[in-house]
Amino acid sequence: MKQTYFSGGSLILPDQIIAEGALLVEGGRIVAVGREADIACPEGAERVRADGGFIGPGYVDLHVHGGAGADFMDATAEAWQTVLRAHARHGTTSCTPTMTVAPFAQILAALDWAVAGVAERGFGLWNGEPGVRVLGAHFYGPYFAPGAEGCHPGAALRPPVAEEYEAFLQRTEAIASATVAPELPGAEAFSRAVVERGICLNIGHTNATFVEVEKALTWGASHVDHLFCAMSDKSKLRSLPGAPVYPMRGGTLEAALYFDELTTEVIADGKHLTADLLRLALKFKGPERLALVTDCNRALDLPDGEYMFGPLEGGARFVRRDGVGIMPDGSALASGCMGMDHMVRTCYAQSGASLDEVVRMASATPATILRRQDIGSLAKGKCADVLLLNEDLEVMRVFIEGRELL
Repeated sequence: MKQTYFSGGSLILPDQIIAEGALLVEGGRIVAVGREADIACPEGAERVRADGGFIGPGYVDLHVHGGAGADFMDATAEAWQTVLRAHARHGTTSCTPTMTVAPFAQILAALDWAVAGVAERGFGLWNGEPGVRVLGAHFYGPYFAPGAEGCHPGAALRPPVAEEYEAFLQRTEAIASATVAPELPGAEAFSRAVVERGICLNIGHTNATFVEVEKALTWGASHVDHLFCAMSDKSKLRSLPGAPVYPMRGGTLEAALYFDELTTEVIADGKHLTADLLRLALKFKGPERLALVTDCNRALDLPDGEYMFGPLEGGARFVRRDGVGIMPDGSALASGCMGMDHMVRTCYAQSGASLDEVVRMASATPATILRRQDIGSLAKGKCADVLLLNEDLEVMRVFIEGRELL
């Protein structure tokens, strides 16, 4: 059985950095992790050196739409391969391909590709070997609140109706998480159906009050999508038509920060949030309940210009400018354009968190949110998803289950 010995750099674990660390991999799993002085390299093992950089876990992206010109909603093998291959270059080794607001048939087609992705492990992108691990789709839209759709096409917004969502949920093995605005009619029944199937229930794109979020917790909600973005707060609630003048009400933002049982995520690209908001999120939630996500669209690694968010037919136009997506009229943000390596570097530079905490937010924390104990950190018995990073935290080499992808 093939053995690989990683050494020559500092190991990034969820709670510490080990200088002069080593990692021994056998049969795609980690069998030993610690100081190089304490772990011998077996005779005949392949040696992989970090050249003084870092040996870290593969990144896990909970919220990613596209990259390199393709979107998961394009619903073709070529599109999915393109997106997964692009994000692998930025250190992502596992992800939940994220849907958009769209008509029934387009969502169903994307979910069918998620079925294939889960079964075929990223479609065997590299010489027939497993590629980026598809953990299941993030069912994201169409059950968003009007006025909170962000860059999603508003025409296809609708409340959850059993006749429709039961067809989606038949593909349970291909859905890792599902988002709903809890104030919508039918949201409770949809939420309970999601949780009964073992799918993680998220709150997002919502004008819910604090009380409505609290109620959603009793349905099984456990996560809030992209903190500070496309969600209600006390000021937004006051501006809604028919809202009472007093008293002021808390919204989804306040509830996400208040309830310890809710995990959440941030887009740490330096454009969506200022450094002070990153620090605020980290102070309230801690690295064990705050994940980094890319929310990346098809403009990853492409020049500035106009692109389509979601499916090419019926999606919404946006503009990539200055490293982020914005609405064509410049009025609002329209998802991210950068990979997870950029999120890690930006969060490390701006949040005040330690390197092990920041990497944890891009790996172990999202894995835990999805209840995946087999990935997300460099620990004995886990999948050998390994990144070699240089001193600037740039991705140099990528391994999934001990096999090099790049």
